[in-house]
Amino acid sequence: MADKKRLAFSIIQFLQDQLQNGGLSPDAQESLEVAIQCLETAFGVSMEDRGLAISQTLPEIFDAAAAKEPQPSRTDSEPVTPSEEDAAEAERLKTEGNEQMKAENFESAISYYGKAIELNPSNAVYYCNRAAAYSKLGNYAGAVRDCERAINIDPKYSKAYGRMGLALSSLNKLSDAVVYYRKALELDPDNETYKSNLKVTEQKMKEAPSPTGGTGGFDLAGLLNNPGFMSMASNLMNNPQVQQLMSGMISGGNNPMATPGAAPSPNDLASLIQAGQQFAQQMQQQNPELIEQLRSQIRSRTPSASNEEQQE
Repeated sequence: MADKKRLAFSIIQFLQDQLQNGGLSPDAQESLEVAIQCLETAFGVSMEDRGLAISQTLPEIFDAAAAKEPQPSRTDSEPVTPSEEDAAEAERLKTEGNEQMKAENFESAISYYGKAIELNPSNAVYYCNRAAAYSKLGNYAGAVRDCERAINIDPKYSKAYGRMGLALSSLNKLSDAVVYYRKALELDPDNETYKSNLKVTEQKMKEAPSPTGGTGGFDLAGLLNNPGFMSMASNLMNNPQVQQLMSGMISGGNNPMATPGAAPSPNDLASLIQAGQQFAQQMQQQNPELIEQLRSQIRSRTPSASNEEQQE
């Protein structure tokens, strides 16, 4: 306990010195006074206990200890700069990865980008390009990770934000995707793809999910509750030609010798397609507003990756 008191005394001595010579603000001085009182109460010491003083002050002890510590390595705090040879080889590998992307060999592209990253891990483009390849394979979580790395390296890299938005949108994390699309637009305000994708994603967020609706915010429940649509659908299903076609397809076609459940004949399919076209024409004539609503919903379902196809 005696050593602890001596240590507490040294700390109090240091704090007292800061109070008198530290040039602190009034609030900071008040905080130090409270700290001194707490230490004096906790350890039962005060500045009057001169017998607890040691030959060196606390700052002198600290300076002596710090001088013996090894200096932190430069590479611990800064990214390693690749040699000219490694940087050139990394660029070659990236270019080969881009060629593999054009050929739609996405796994091979990922491999080339990974090798480029090993040689030059501080290049944001390599991570961003690999993120695009991951997205092509449906590995959106991998794309998100690589976009995060690219952004950490270059916080002003607009394409990384745009590709992050695409990946998050594909993961149905729409609110997060909107944040990244907005950041991409902030950095590249004339990019039409970012504008379009932001608009599409914001629209998807506004659409209330439907228990009978499909993915992407398609309002199937609203469609089924539309009297005009249901009336035309009912007329279609009551059409004797359609009923005959459907019955034939379910039972295996018009051929009585056909195996039940067999694929319908091409003639049956052609007739059904023709009936569907007639139904679509009838809908267009009787309820053009409904047709435009359906087209609008379909157009708004998927963000575009048009300018994201370009690899650097």
